[in-house]
Amino acid sequence: MILDAEFGYELLVCRYAELAWYPGADPRPAIVSRQLGTRERRWDTVVIEVDPAAFAARRQFGERTIDSDLLHVVRHAPADWAWYRDALPDPGYPWRYVRQAVHRAADRDLIATRRQGNRIELRRIRPYPDWVERIVAIENKPDLDRSAADALADQLAHDVDAGLADEVWLATESTGGRVEPALLRSMPVEAGILTTRFEEGTTGSVAANAEASTANAEASTANAEASTANDGAVTVNSDAATVEWLPSDLVSNGDDGRDPETVTRRLEIAERAYGKGWRSYHDTMRPDCQHFELRRAGRGLVPHCAAKGRLPTARECAGSCPSFAPEPPQWRTKGWPIEGGPGAGIRSLLDRRRERARSRVETPDGW
Repeated sequence: MILDAEFGYELLVCRYAELAWYPGADPRPAIVSRQLGTRERRWDTVVIEVDPAAFAARRQFGERTIDSDLLHVVRHAPADWAWYRDALPDPGYPWRYVRQAVHRAADRDLIATRRQGNRIELRRIRPYPDWVERIVAIENKPDLDRSAADALADQLAHDVDAGLADEVWLATESTGGRVEPALLRSMPVEAGILTTRFEEGTTGSVAANAEASTANAEASTANAEASTANDGAVTVNSDAATVEWLPSDLVSNGDDGRDPETVTRRLEIAERAYGKGWRSYHDTMRPDCQHFELRRAGRGLVPHCAAKGRLPTARECAGSCPSFAPEPPQWRTKGWPIEGGPGAGIRSLLDRRRERARSRVETPDGW
C-alpha cells in the first residue's frame, strides 16, 4: 500500500500523468485533474488530451472554469451584434437564466454586450476553440484485492458502456510478481492496466511547511530545511509506471460518433478539469494549520501532517481535527514569513506549479 491512503496514491498518479502522458508511447500534450465526472460516475484521475494551439486559444478566455451556463453563451455568441434570444439556441429552460449567464459572461470579458432599447445584444470577442482532443479516465486502486477488483470491474464496465471517455485505465501498485494480479481479475478487456512503482527511490525532504520561509516558493522547494535521505521512500517520476494492458478506443471516430448532449457533457468535464487541476486539495484541506507540510516525492509534492506523522486524508485535514493548530495571527501580518502566512504561501506555490504545467502544454516544443 502506498502512503497511508488512496488519496495519496491518487496524487502520485496525477503527477505521473502530468510528467509522462501517454504511457508507453510518445508524449502527448495534456492537462490532469482529479475527482471529476457526472452525477452517475466520478473518476479518480482525468486526463484531457489537447491540441496545443487550440489550448493556447482557450487560455485567452482566462484561468477559471467556464461553467455549463456560460458555455451555452460563449460557444454560440455571434460574430456580429444580435439580440441574445435570436443569437443563442433554445436552452430548454427559461430565458431569464440565459440573460443572467450573458451578464456573467460579459463581467468576465468572455463576450461583449450592449443595450439596444430594452434588449441586450451580444457578440463574441474571440471564437471559442475546439481544444479538447480526447478524455481519459483512470481509476486508482493501489491495493487490488479480490473484493475491490469485483467492485472496480463493474465501475469500469459502466465507463466502457457509457462512452463518455475515449479510454479507461486502471492504475494499481506493482506487486513485483511475474504476473500482476490485475491481469488475473475479471476486468473489461477494453480497459487498460497501468502498474506503478511509487515505493522505489530516495526522497524525504520537506518542500514547504509552517516554519520554512516561502517568499521564493521555487527556492523553498529545492532547498528544504528538513532534508533527509530515506531509501524506499515514496517517489514519483516519469518512469514510475508500466503498461500491462493497452486500452481500446471506446469511440472510434471521436465526437462524430457521439450525440450532441454527450459532446457537451465532455466539454463541461474538460472545462472543470482546466479550472480545477489536481492540486486543488488545498481548497478542502487546512494548509493554514501549523502541522501542514508539503513533502517531496521524487518530482512531486504531497501533503504531510507533522502531528500525525503521515499523509492525511482530505476528511481528516479539517478544522475539526483534534490536532488542528491555526497559524498565529502575527504570521499573517507584517510580511513574515510571507504576506498572508505560510498557508497562503503553500496555496501560491501549488497555483504556480499548475500554471507552469499549463504553460508547458501550450508550447509545442515542450512535447
